[in-house]
Amino acid sequence: MTELATNDFTEILEGRRSIRAYDPQVKIPREEMLAMLDEAAKAPSSVNMQPWRFLIVESEEGKATLNPLIRFNKRQNRTSSAMIVVFGDMLCYERAEEIYGKAANGGIMPKLMSKAKLSAIVPTYKRFSRSKMNDVVKIDSSLFAMQFMLVARSHGYDTNPMGGFEEDRVAAAFGLDTERYVPVMIISIGKATAEGHQSVRLPAKDLSWWR
Repeated sequence: MTELATNDFTEILEGRRSIRAYDPQVKIPREEMLAMLDEAAKAPSSVNMQPWRFLIVESEEGKATLNPLIRFNKRQNRTSSAMIVVFGDMLCYERAEEIYGKAANGGIMPKLMSKAKLSAIVPTYKRFSRSKMNDVVKIDSSLFAMQFMLVARSHGYDTNPMGGFEEDRVAAAFGLDTERYVPVMIISIGKATAEGHQSVRLPAKDLSWWR
């Protein structure tokens, strides 16, 4: 694993840019990619269900499969170290027992509390409409995605979040269950070949209400 490029949060925050061209010679070791995903997975999620799932497209074959499914982001696909397709798992509650069991066994919460939470959470999730569950997994997976981009920056990599792709085709193209896995966004990652452009942000005072 490479050393962190920085652990200064302000530098990470201010230095993140949406990058569209990368050095195609830079490859990210799988061990480091997994470490970054693990770090980003400290993001919060509803009742800690962690519905985010990742398809890491790094091979030439994988990128060729992805290429016709992305609309305006061909250069990112061609030059990035990897394209990470973030999915939300509509059946994420199937791992609830594993999550809460580990929490109980690790002393994070009492075993009785773990059982009580499981008995309440899983039936509730199963009762959700598809539309409601879709909202839940997309919100949670978006929290993960933003955190991943900051983690990547701390490792010295650059990213670009993308929503312009064929959402209804991407899961099937890679042999994933289209009913279970809902695409949230694609994140390109690699080493930028040029600095990203600065962009304007509206001030909070113009976007806020106080009561």
